[in-house]
Amino acid sequence: MLIAKALSEVGYVRKNNEDNYLMSTEQGLFVVADGMGGHAGGGLASSMVKQVLSEELLPLAPEVDGAQELLRALIKANLLIWRQGQSNYLGMGTTVTAALFEGSHLFIAHIGDSRAYLFREGHLHLLTQDHSLVNELVQKGEITEAEAAKHPRRNVLTRALGASENPQIDLLHFTVQKDDYLLLCTDGLYNQVKEAELTTLLTENCPLGVQVEKMVDLALRRGGNDNITAILVHYL
Repeated sequence: MLIAKALSEVGYVRKNNEDNYLMSTEQGLFVVADGMGGHAGGGLASSMVKQVLSEELLPLAPEVDGAQELLRALIKANLLIWRQGQSNYLGMGTTVTAALFEGSHLFIAHIGDSRAYLFREGHLHLLTQDHSLVNELVQKGEITEAEAAKHPRRNVLTRALGASENPQIDLLHFTVQKDDYLLLCTDGLYNQVKEAELTTLLTENCPLGVQVEKMVDLALRRGGNDNITAILVHYL
């Protein structure tokens, strides 16, 4: 059994919310997408992902291989966004972090720098790797994580949906257990709220919706200089 809550806020700096999310406890599908490109292109890109995944995945029968269908749908969305970007909004694209539960199996399709975290027995685990320039530098040992947080090019992505005709999408597989929590979020949340703070909030004994509100409120209090989106899923 799954229960989930989500919240998306425009923040205090940007005029438009270019984040989008999709949530279906019935299909076990949860998606966050952070659009990029400006001039309405980013919001259009993330909304196109939401529309395609809704149309392609929500009607699926239980016996279908959901993970492969998720990848297929994302490739379809990528082509639509890429073509739109060639004609109308040059440089438009979006991050996507999509989670699909099939029983105790959790599949995550990921491109860009939105994130998926697993909270289990009091510990928070980052499940995805940011496809960003600064994360590549961190992985190579050229800069520290502290330096990455303040790097002038920290918003530069190395992969995004719609950025190329043939995207490289990570497909990850995990096994979940009773009382696990899954947090999907855009960078507007994790850039403002530290993992230790997320852990503290997830440890609190309060309703799921309150936990999500507290996370987003903290990001807003820290400046709210980006769109903020979070989905919190409890596996029961």
